[in-house]
Amino acid sequence: MAAARAALAIVVAGGMLVAAAPSARLTAAADPTAPEFAQALQRKYDGIKDFSADFVHAYEGGVLRKLITERGRLLIKKPGKMRWEYSAPEEKTFVSDGVKMYSYIPEDKQVIVATIPPEDDATTPTLFLAGKGNLTRDFTPTLVELPAGMPAGSRSLKLVPKSPQREYDWLVLVVDPASLGLRGLVTVDAQGGKSSFSFKNLKENVGLTDKDFAFKIPRGVDVVTASSRP
Repeated sequence: MAAARAALAIVVAGGMLVAAAPSARLTAAADPTAPEFAQALQRKYDGIKDFSADFVHAYEGGVLRKLITERGRLLIKKPGKMRWEYSAPEEKTFVSDGVKMYSYIPEDKQVIVATIPPEDDATTPTLFLAGKGNLTRDFTPTLVELPAGMPAGSRSLKLVPKSPQREYDWLVLVVDPASLGLRGLVTVDAQGGKSSFSFKNLKENVGLTDKDFAFKIPRGVDVVTASSRP
């Protein structure tokens, strides 16, 4: 479940930056500072209404530093809607309809339901999901070396939240410097667990509807109500 929590945390903070916005291009020749790079990414984020992508998620954590690699499909729609469909090696579904968050692992025969907190009580990731986040306001950005395994020629921006977060300590966005398309996303949580996402087949503003984020609780499963507060 640690990998699943990491997935939900960082998609909200970083996943909305995946799709490209032509007005927000930033070339390597410009040699931007970290705040300038963050501002360009924010401008791109502001132009995105929804997006879809395929993802590979690698999580390394626990005492034995076990590495888990999963893959699936992601849908995001402003404000407050997302759907993660993990397909391999285990089927899992995480859905936010803007009001409730549903976590479903068929093997467990259980659905965990949490209420998304109001904006005044929301963490930084939830603010991003609601379309209210701001990279330069909510994070301290720095340019860092490219994480291992990420595509050559990319640029990396480390984001440390100005307010402590329960789910993660910091994020690294791996970005194509020409298009500002997000190539990768890395985060480390308070227990030292490391999550890495890579994205392919990114499509922005594809016209997703609210029906894409409806979740029907399957028959025969236990329903558990969980607190969504930090």
